[in-house]
Amino acid sequence: MAQSASAGQDAARRAAIHPVADAASLQAWLARVPLTRQFPPDFADTLRGQAPAFVIEMSTSPGCVPCGDMWTKLSAFGRQYGWRVAAIGGQEAMVRSGRLGLPWVGHPVVWVRPIADWNRIVPIAIGTDHAPNLARNVYLAVKMLTGVRPDVGLRAMSKYTGIVGVGAPRNPANRGG
Repeated sequence: MAQSASAGQDAARRAAIHPVADAASLQAWLARVPLTRQFPPDFADTLRGQAPAFVIEMSTSPGCVPCGDMWTKLSAFGRQYGWRVAAIGGQEAMVRSGRLGLPWVGHPVVWVRPIADWNRIVPIAIGTDHAPNLARNVYLAVKMLTGVRPDVGLRAMSKYTGIVGVGAPRNPANRGG
């Protein structure tokens, strides 16, 4: 019975992870991802107002196509709303993922955290995503980290694309990245 549960988990993981090696594959997977079109009235004011207190941190890897896509989108977001975007190492990314009970699937993984608190982190992306979806997730992370009941934000932010760089480990026991 445990073997069939494990096989089911592996099948679910493979269905949720989409390793891509080139821009065409990346765009094909992104075309399947729904785009956020509605935002709350305080969206822009919240993002601009909270920028000095928070940082976006992202794992990355050389030659990772989704990482490059994510850097482009997060850089534009940072310029628009005044947010700092920084890279973290693969080891730190795996530790964070483990602390939150997330399986390590590869790069990129993105978190928001208060600048003054290394331990309060909210994952906002596993794999790259559309720019409006990333902005929505940053907004929800800020709300969660500043007092909105987490279950509200988590429900809205529960789906990640899983569009990661090729070579992403699929076995959680293989924690390389």
